[in-house]
Amino acid sequence: MFDVLVYLYETYYRPDACPDSEALVKKLSAIGFEEEEISKALGWLTDLAATANVFSNQTTQQAPSSVGFRIYASREQEVMGTAAIGFIQFLESAKVLNPIQREIVIERALAARETQISLDKLKVIVLMVLWSQGKEPDGLMFDELFLDDDDAEPRLLH
Repeated sequence: MFDVLVYLYETYYRPDACPDSEALVKKLSAIGFEEEEISKALGWLTDLAATANVFSNQTTQQAPSSVGFRIYASREQEVMGTAAIGFIQFLESAKVLNPIQREIVIERALAARETQISLDKLKVIVLMVLWSQGKEPDGLMFDELFLDDDDAEPRLLH
């Protein structure tokens, strides 16, 4: 699923630049992605749009920034781990994510249905949340989002 998401991010400048679902499925299949991975990725993106809509409707009175402190539930801690939670806090302190986007990232990380989400996958989730909202991180933050943890050099997206 994450390879499909990265491909969409690299290929389409904005979500509305993507072809309709049927054409997109055909294109992704022709490139070589498995049908199950395509289905998971497109379902995940559909749910991302729904989640973003719910959060924006529920939080219209909230300010886009907050001085509050986020306490993570035990399930969130289990799935995301210390490194991912620390990275989310870093992005929020760097003003890359606001509290609403943070909550969307957390919800989408849990929706990936993995026992533990790697930091690399969390970075893809962050990019997809920003991409879905038409926002792109600045150059330095983009490098941070695609820095390989093993050798501290930018990695190829796919």
